[in-house]
Amino acid sequence: MRQTEIMNQKAQELIQKGNKLVEVGKYEEALDFYEKALNVNPNDPDLWNKKGIALRSLGRYNEAVECFNKSLKISPRDLDAS
Repeated sequence: MRQTEIMNQKAQELIQKGNKLVEVGKYEEALDFYEKALNVNPNDPDLWNKKGIALRSLGRYNEAVECFNKSLKISPRDLDAS
């Protein structure tokens, strides 16, 4: 595997862990996984959106809006952006 493929796989594993934590309401823990994934892939608009959802669920609305805006800046037609 090339380095970029390995990094993308690592990011996907982190995202999946974060998604599972969101499903059970563990938003703070999910946020940690999303932030680690963003360190690997900072230009993923869906990931910024997921981070925003976790922050919104924690009542951290200003930070959530920043994430949603970042998602839209990366991909203005991102239909999943909240």
